[in-house]
Amino acid sequence: MNAKSARPGKAGKPATPADDGTAETVAEVSAVQEDIVRLKLTDRARGRLVKNEVVYIRPARTPHERLKAEVLRVLGDYADAQVYESTSGVGLGDPVEQTGLLLAVRLGPGMLGQVYDGLQNPLEALAKDHGTFLPRGVAAPGLDTRARWSFAPTVRIGDRVRAGDTLGTTPEGPVLHKVMVPFDLDEEFEVTWIRDGSVTIEEPVARIKTASGAERTLTMAQDWPVREPLPRRLLARGWSERAYPDTPMVTTQRMIDTFFPIAQGGAACLPGPFGAGKTVLLNLVARHADVDVVVLVACGERAGEVVETITEFPHLKDPKTGGSLMDRTVIVCNTSSMPVAAREASIYTGIAIGEYYRQMGLRVLIIADSTSRWAQAMRETSGRLEEIPGEEAFPAYLDSAIKGVYERAGVIRTNDGSTGALTILGSVSPAGGNFEEPVTQSTLAAVKCFLGLSYDRAYKRFYPAIDPLMSWSRYLRQLEGWAADHLGPEWTDRVEEMMALLRRGDEIARMEQVTGEEGISVEDFTLSQAATFVDMVYLQQDAFDDIDASAPLDRQKRLFERVHAIATRAYGFADKEEVRSHFTRLTGLFKNYNYAPPGSPEAERLLREIDELDAAAPSIAVEAAAE
Repeated sequence: MNAKSARPGKAGKPATPADDGTAETVAEVSAVQEDIVRLKLTDRARGRLVKNEVVYIRPARTPHERLKAEVLRVLGDYADAQVYESTSGVGLGDPVEQTGLLLAVRLGPGMLGQVYDGLQNPLEALAKDHGTFLPRGVAAPGLDTRARWSFAPTVRIGDRVRAGDTLGTTPEGPVLHKVMVPFDLDEEFEVTWIRDGSVTIEEPVARIKTASGAERTLTMAQDWPVREPLPRRLLARGWSERAYPDTPMVTTQRMIDTFFPIAQGGAACLPGPFGAGKTVLLNLVARHADVDVVVLVACGERAGEVVETITEFPHLKDPKTGGSLMDRTVIVCNTSSMPVAAREASIYTGIAIGEYYRQMGLRVLIIADSTSRWAQAMRETSGRLEEIPGEEAFPAYLDSAIKGVYERAGVIRTNDGSTGALTILGSVSPAGGNFEEPVTQSTLAAVKCFLGLSYDRAYKRFYPAIDPLMSWSRYLRQLEGWAADHLGPEWTDRVEEMMALLRRGDEIARMEQVTGEEGISVEDFTLSQAATFVDMVYLQQDAFDDIDASAPLDRQKRLFERVHAIATRAYGFADKEEVRSHFTRLTGLFKNYNYAPPGSPEAERLLREIDELDAAAPSIAVEAAAE
């Protein structure tokens, strides 16, 4: 939603995609080092260099090309900028266009269903115009300027509005898109004109007037700098406010929802070695999570994985709406073969889009895969800038940069009283599965849920390969009140009791490796088998089975109650073979139950057999067990 104003704008304002190349050139290239160029101000009286400003390099050898870059630091009359394209052919003295604008995204209806690069160029539109292999320097508007939207106003002439207030709505796929007053306005305005009907994003929909009489014409789209949190000004003025995350984001993955829950508006990380099943698990969460909008940021992923994602998602059925999963998804992708600078920008682009939908009162999930490659992009840029390196040559500001990303998650109570949530789930790919490396450690300090993937579990085909003994979630106790209301007053205590059983079972298994099975008692062997039973029938989940791939919360509750009752029962087995036989049969029955459609005759039959087998097991009195 922009005022119709002439370019160029002032420094500190967001950059618009519609740059026509008419900016004056008061700077030139003075040095080139891979994707870092040094700029020199040629006329101090007519211009200045500003940090984070967007500039365009015009190579003399190919004057038709305009290479987008962003100023990283200013050193007097010189500045270092990262170029979002290959710098091949860029020479000393090449002119540089200054825009006076910040790197920004175009926000408005039409983003859902799109596949963007890290600078919000729609890849499908670029491919239609330029083919599969894109030439250097090409760009396209982030929103379709020809698409028409049915705008329905929610305010009337004479109403007072301010930044973030809703002017009207338009349907966008499965969500109702709120058209809001630009977020960068600092005062209250009066609506002097508003329309309804079918409009494009460039046609005016409203005019507002300040107390001094200055008018501003608004459209359905607006621009926002990606590195600035979108609700910052609204929160500072008290027009919107942060709320406490007190509701879980249900993923339908039993291990996550029960043992390591993620709150709506929370921050979680998923570190793990290569081959541990990160991509499959992230896709399952994206498909089944209890959210309205999903933003997938493929940051430095291998091209094959990205292609698989963008070709698979349109064909996946959305379990919430029955339509295509892509209808409520935005994909921002930068593969490992794309420029390093664009990889670094892609996460901020995805977060800015997610914050925009959150401000509409929607629940948004951002999945960043992988933040390790994003950090590696920062390391490469920092090295070329010759900055003092930190641990493993990562920049010294790595920790603050990672925290700056995850801190943009949260729950917001918006201007109109609706509540929106932005949840961030970032995967980390430490080399060799080393969780002590800097990116993982900095991420652990920024999030409240750690889902650590284990290569050993993946090798055993225990999927999802989240290690229950290594992972943790601070949201388990934070969401205790919600769990007590919806799952039972003893839910959290029972979950912790099961976690203690898993830890005790692991201790006994390690002891057994040293002493052999004959070196442990029947009671300890029973505990070990009970822990294995919990792992096999509850923690593990088949991602490729139509039923078991997604377990709704009510189904999880019923299964957990049965598993808890069996695993914590005081048994009176005579020998270890009897223990093994009992839990092996139970495991088989529960596995088949997980594959059976809920409420089907097959599921009912299996539950009867489970109850009969459990009733036949020998038990001892509680008093005797305590002794």
